[in-house]
Amino acid sequence: MTAIIDGTLGVTFPAGGVGNPASAVVGLTDTQTLTNKTLTSPVVATITNTGTLTLPTLTGTVSLATRTVQVFTSASGTYTTPTGCKAIWVRLVGGGGGGGAISGAGGSGGTTTFGTLNSGVAGGGNVPGGGTAPGGTPTGGDINISGGQGGAGPQPVPGSYICGSFGGNSAFGGAAGQSQANTAGTAGVTNSGGGGSGASGALNAGSSGGGGAGGYCEKLFSSPSATYSYAVGAAGTAGAGGTAGGAGGSGVIIVEEFY
Repeated sequence: MTAIIDGTLGVTFPAGGVGNPASAVVGLTDTQTLTNKTLTSPVVATITNTGTLTLPTLTGTVSLATRTVQVFTSASGTYTTPTGCKAIWVRLVGGGGGGGAISGAGGSGGTTTFGTLNSGVAGGGNVPGGGTAPGGTPTGGDINISGGQGGAGPQPVPGSYICGSFGGNSAFGGAAGQSQANTAGTAGVTNSGGGGSGASGALNAGSSGGGGAGGYCEKLFSSPSATYSYAVGAAGTAGAGGTAGGAGGSGVIIVEEFY
């Protein structure tokens, strides 16, 4: 097709082609605004956009996503996947075990669960002369990290005070450090799953063991179910009897939601 260019009348397209355009002709180097055009396999180096840029959500090579987060710090219930959520990333840790007292062991930490994810159980600290307290052994995650052990309770040493043993650290840390001579143990950090520390007894009384830490696991659910049951593990209770131990740190569940 050959166009006829006339310096006075402009451009005339012959019959049989696309016909004369209803608006301005597009120039190669002119700055113009194009409307209702379809570009097939365009190559664009830079896009400058001051309005709304609409991109595909499920197909194509580019999509935009938003993220929300829910944190569960106690109790149990049913998690409901938000409308439009495409994937969830779940991280959790169990409750830490309580530190032992001079005359009584600490309580085990509570188990944290989310669907099939399970933190395992962290053991409580022992009385003087007892062994270490185990950390929780988690299951079900893409990544599973056992909780750290709580320190053993040392035997009495004649003529000495002995500091209470430290609690175990979880993947989030949070363990209680050693207690001072002849003082009660201290608590693990809330929602860390750290173990509480053991008590330090009087002169010649020895000291108690620290609690183990809660297990940690995480998993990406790429096609999440509509609902999941969950429970946050409670802190292990402090050992009682004589000088007391310290309570463990409670567990936590963190759910990140992607749209």
